[in-house]
Formats: sequence, C-alpha cells, structure tokens
Amino acid sequence: MERLARLRLLRIARLLAVAAALVVAARVASGKVFLTAEEALKLAFPGATITRRTAFLTKAQQQAARQLSGDEEPPSALATFYTGIRDGRLVGTAYVDTHVVRTMPETILVVVDPAGAIARIEVLSFSEPEEYLPKAHWYEQFQGKPLDDELSLKRAIRPVTGATLTARATTDAARRVLALHKVLREAPKP
Repeated sequence: MERLARLRLLRIARLLAVAAALVVAARVASGKVFLTAEEALKLAFPGATITRRTAFLTKAQQQAARQLSGDEEPPSALATFYTGIRDGRLVGTAYVDTHVVRTMPETILVVVDPAGAIARIEVLSFSEPEEYLPKAHWYEQFQGKPLDDELSLKRAIRPVTGATLTARATTDAARRVLALHKVLREAPKP
C-alpha cells in the first residue's frame, strides 16, 4: 500500500513538472506582443475606414512576387491585406508579415502608401530576446522607400549592431510586402 502511494505521488510530481515546463515554454514561445493588428491599423490609418481584403495569387503572380522580392520561396497563394479609405480616397494598404528572425518569430505590420512605397512599419510581436529588437527610430528609415535595389541592408537601410538578423528579416519582409503589393496592384480587376 505504501509503495502504491509513493508511485501515485511520483506520478503527480512528474505531471506537475511537465505542466510547469509547458507553462514556461508557452510564455517563451509567445514572445512579447507590442500591438494587436487592430491597434496598429488604427495608428496607420487614423480616421479611415479599414477593410480586410483577400486575394488569391496565381502561380505566375507568386513567381513574380518571389522574383521581385528576391526571396527563395514564393509567397502563399492566399494574400490578406487591409485598405484604409478616408474621404473616399485610398490612404494606404497594410500587410501583416510573420517571419523567423533567428529561431523565433517576429510579426510586423508593413503599411504601403498609394504610390507603392513604405509608409511605416510597426512591430506587433517579437519572440526573440528584446536585446535583438532595434529601437523604434530604426524602423523609421523605411518610410518612403520603394521596392528597388537600394532597399537592402548597407544600402538605404542601416544595419544594427547586435540585431543584424532582425534587421535582415525586417528588410526581407519589407521587400516581400512591396513585391506582393506590386503584383496585386498590377493584377487585372474583375
């Protein structure tokens, strides 16, 4: 009987240890959330009507976006984006991009102005250690940048000591978004 009680206590202790490990892993994996997508969209499009849109890319559009961005992989065939309309005019289009920085994800909102250049970038969540996150003013250098060869690290975008992988991942995401935006804008309207 005493042996059975010890086995039960040992099982309970193991279950508690596993549960505690899962709680810690969930907190580490979830990262820090700075803004929800809704909050970031309101910052990006103050006073505008925000509409969620979905587009389905053809294989040719996926390949065109991959080539424009310089990515190795084409984007998903399903593209979700948000438009901001104020006083009957388009004020911008926003895309949420989630990517891996080093080993953990980062999610950013990239806002594209009506001319097709970056209007702003907002970090929504960051799961890497915060010392790998550039300061807010670093993201401001993307404003007004179109999709061209200059939109790269060590050209128009300054690298960040101690956050090189984040800077590279963010720059790649900006290029991906601008490429996707260009492909969607050039798509024939139904």
